[in-house]
Amino acid sequence: MDAENFKQFASGMVDYITNYMENIRERRVLPTIEPGYLKPLLPSEAPRTPEKWEDIMSDVERVIMPGVTHWQSPKFHAYFPTAQSYPAIVADMLSGAIACVGFTWMASPACTELEVIMLDWLGQMLDLPKEFLACSGGKGGGVIQGTASEATLVALLGAKAKKIKEVKEQHPEWTDTEIIGKLVAYSSSQAHSSVERAGLFAGVKFRLLKVDSKSKLRGDTLAEAIREDREKGLIPFYVVITLGTTNSCAFDRLDELGPVANRESVWAHVDAAYAGSAFICPEFRYLMKGIETADSFNFNPHKWILVNFDCSAMWFKDPTFVINAFNVDPLYLKYEMQGSAPDYRHWQIPLGRRFRSLKLWFVLRIYGIENLQKHIRTHVALAHEFEALVLSDSRFEIVAEVVLGLVCFRLKQGSNEINETLLKRINGAGNIHLVPSKINDVFFLRLAICSRISQSSDILYSWKEIKQRADEVLEENSVSK
Repeated sequence: MDAENFKQFASGMVDYITNYMENIRERRVLPTIEPGYLKPLLPSEAPRTPEKWEDIMSDVERVIMPGVTHWQSPKFHAYFPTAQSYPAIVADMLSGAIACVGFTWMASPACTELEVIMLDWLGQMLDLPKEFLACSGGKGGGVIQGTASEATLVALLGAKAKKIKEVKEQHPEWTDTEIIGKLVAYSSSQAHSSVERAGLFAGVKFRLLKVDSKSKLRGDTLAEAIREDREKGLIPFYVVITLGTTNSCAFDRLDELGPVANRESVWAHVDAAYAGSAFICPEFRYLMKGIETADSFNFNPHKWILVNFDCSAMWFKDPTFVINAFNVDPLYLKYEMQGSAPDYRHWQIPLGRRFRSLKLWFVLRIYGIENLQKHIRTHVALAHEFEALVLSDSRFEIVAEVVLGLVCFRLKQGSNEINETLLKRINGAGNIHLVPSKINDVFFLRLAICSRISQSSDILYSWKEIKQRADEVLEENSVSK
């Protein structure tokens, strides 16, 4: 494809994207297809000769869109948001055009240096302690990971390397295998499944600890678990503290857990994947009380700060143990000024990395902090609007405190089975999309405010849809009795 054809193709794609985003409310949020729908729509092998871009563009609507779940629709309330904006889309285009692989500073100096500065900008927006920021002149600094799952694993591996070194200084006769067999990590039972999965990847024991009545992990629970494990001859080394759980957006008591971890020489990693974005608003920073006790901190701008996936921001007070854990330094990656700037290949699982900081740079400059704060506050206000609608109907109850943009609710007089039926009916209709969760064997529905363009009328639409399906389910249930 030459430059002129590219311009034509790109112009057509920009028009298509703009039309898609501006008219997304008109699309059914959930597809109606079944697994395997795509195979009959495509040839059995790749074309041997070039095809016209017009044919490809027409096939986007014919082939792709019937199988798309529209995450950016204001009728999409599942999971948590995945952020998106025009500036981030344009930045991704530029990243694709530059097409560098920024594993070292020399591989693309701007890729590394812009990331260092953007993580400082972002950390300052959250009012992170200066020990996490490169601009403080200390050891700390930030990096963009692909996902919070990666960040959890990276922190765990750094903590593992640090603890092995500490134990070997006390017991030089112990082998790595002997030490690893004794290591134990902790998290709330409400932590994301990727936290336990990180323990599987790392080959260490992982204990999921009980939470209090508000689904929060408390300091005394962690302290007791550490005491028990030390008595068994185990070596506690890592704890994940979740701020904003996936199930119900509960907040572990960082102010209690951090001091316990510090006292017991346990690495404290804070996972604020969804909720961390809210900390750009001063009124929500009480939720991160105790952050000064953390060793590492992570949240996803790609969830709530209008930066397209993937962009997961992570900070360390001291990345030394992570860098040492991942440091394989072949001759072909060495360069003259090595050590004068971060080589981010040592801060992550993959070697390669895209120019992701461009998305942060574009979004922060185009919107500014004030408009990003407004976006967060709008979503929180919409969640409280939906909460009020639920509370206005005596058939429903709120299951967990509404703090940010998630509302957990259920039919109060109904069994788990009735609520499961309600969810199936809602998603089966395809007008809105919700997902469920369960705490203490209580099944409930989650409604998250996800779309950048959500407004009060969308919340009212979703509530009317939920009420209509509830009417149907409850009427059928009364008849069956």
